[in-house]
Amino acid sequence: MMGRNVRNVLRLLRIARILARHDALFLLERTDVVRGVVWAARLLAHRQRQGRPGQRLAAALEEAGPSFIKMGQALSTRADLMGDEVAADLSSLQDDLPPFPGELARAAIEAEFGKPVDALFRSFDDKAVAAASIAQVHFAVTTDGREVAVKVLRPGIEAKFTRDLDLFYWGAELALAARPALRRFKPVESVRTLADTVALEMDLRYEAAAASELAENFIDDPTFNVPEVDWARTGRRVLTTARVSGIPIDDREAILAAGHDPEVVLKNAGNAFFKQVFRDGFFHGDLHAGNLFVQADGSVAAVDFGIMGRLDRRNRRHLAELLLAFLSRDYRRAAEVHYEAGWIPPVSSIDGFTQACRSIAEPILDKPQNEISMGRLLGQLFQVAETFQMEAQPQLLLLQKTMLVGEGTARRLSPDSNMWFMARPLVEDWMAELMAPDARLRETLGELIKAGERLPRVLDSLERSISMIAAGELKLHPETLHALRNDSSSRLSLIATWVAIALLVGALAFL
Repeated sequence: MMGRNVRNVLRLLRIARILARHDALFLLERTDVVRGVVWAARLLAHRQRQGRPGQRLAAALEEAGPSFIKMGQALSTRADLMGDEVAADLSSLQDDLPPFPGELARAAIEAEFGKPVDALFRSFDDKAVAAASIAQVHFAVTTDGREVAVKVLRPGIEAKFTRDLDLFYWGAELALAARPALRRFKPVESVRTLADTVALEMDLRYEAAAASELAENFIDDPTFNVPEVDWARTGRRVLTTARVSGIPIDDREAILAAGHDPEVVLKNAGNAFFKQVFRDGFFHGDLHAGNLFVQADGSVAAVDFGIMGRLDRRNRRHLAELLLAFLSRDYRRAAEVHYEAGWIPPVSSIDGFTQACRSIAEPILDKPQNEISMGRLLGQLFQVAETFQMEAQPQLLLLQKTMLVGEGTARRLSPDSNMWFMARPLVEDWMAELMAPDARLRETLGELIKAGERLPRVLDSLERSISMIAAGELKLHPETLHALRNDSSSRLSLIATWVAIALLVGALAFL
């Protein structure tokens, strides 16, 4: 433990010096946890002021390395922590690094498949066409004549991320120990989410599976295309897909010159995004213009499936209701959705939160239709979390960032249109289908069956916990015991829980 602490303190000091050079120490100052490290970094570094705070922070994180670029991209979804301006500046943080030599890419391919590159590809371009923190992409032609894109992991990238993620976990645990009030922001859970994302990105078979799943979801939709995975040339460190050609979706002039209507292209892209989010609950989480191309037939093709998001049916329903409530300026309903979803604790004032929703939404919805940003609206909603004790919702943060990036791309493509208003009928139709009586009945029965399947495990866990408490092997925190003894609402909640279980068992008996 001591060795880990010393190692991470020294590494934190190095990172703090980089932040200090870019006058971006506010990232550590806001936590008010490592004052000594901040003081030492400020003393040892020569500051250079250039740009807004968020721009300076982005530059510092780029210098710190690949893991910190990923962390900056994650922080760009946390306007509740960073503020609108800093979060917006971090959202433009480019995961763009100098490429590694082509011979190293060839060596990685040969090590992955145990055969020479020439046995897999008729030609292989040693010059990378894109290079990011985790991998880079080369164009090639297979031995049977197909044009493909080959993604190859950076050499040694796993060890670098493992070291940096340990620092992130250590920092999150230190912050929680020093400032328990930070628990609401779920720092350890946020690092775990980042770690899970990175782990998936560093096994390119997962990205291949994501591409394959997304392609299956749109197999009957000619307006949205996903490149086919070449599974024979795909492994843990190498991913091969069909090569995508087309016009970057934000190149409006080229799209017009090719004879396409930007509004039709935007409608196709917007509809595809809403189908991913609401119909499938599985969406592309990195929709910048470099990942979307307009093809010759006017359809939209996507690439790079390393960052994908998932939403369960319950969250999708609440999100759709929230979106429609704001578009209709029904702020009471927007507030109610938060309570029904469990995002806001019942002790908070629904009237006060309704007023907060209005204060946030009116300045945004009062703009011309083409300037309305639902991504910005969601971001500002997250910022009122502290007042109403709203916990961070990791499942929505990636979506909110994706919405912001998608809005920016859409605005460059068709400045006079708004993707939310164009796709509103899709959301309304989906909600009508979802809320139909037979659909609600099926959903309720499904939830009851799942709860019944979990019941034996819950009871078994409860029995073990009671046995451990009786044997003195498990002790409750004094504050918990005090609450259980003195808080009548806790006792009522416990009684209600057992009544609910009894009712559930009775309901299951009649299924």
